[in-house]
Amino acid sequence: MTVAPVAPGFSTTVKALRLREWQLGPGQPTLVMDQFSAEDFHLIVDDRADVHVSSKDGRFYLGWFPLGRPGTDGEGWTIAVTGTAKVPGYHLSFDTETPADIVAAAVARVLETSRRV
Repeated sequence: MTVAPVAPGFSTTVKALRLREWQLGPGQPTLVMDQFSAEDFHLIVDDRADVHVSSKDGRFYLGWFPLGRPGTDGEGWTIAVTGTAKVPGYHLSFDTETPADIVAAAVARVLETSRRV
């Protein structure tokens, strides 16, 4: 009995792999920042050119750190919402290479879920 040698690797086609192009790179941070109005939010640019946005009530915070947040391993964006006495808040973070479109979508959703009291 003879066994045919098996070639290393595997055989497939591009169609079978369903290859995609994925958005990469930080993109335009204005997609995020343009969602905030001076009426409802404070905006500060510090001496490192990091941008900080907070709601007038102080419960929402967004930080953009183009060169990475000091003391972290490449954190480029942070979103935090302070909780209440009964319900804890939450924190999201994205690295410096996360596309601004993705961060903008997260910010838009957080803002959509807020309401004035």
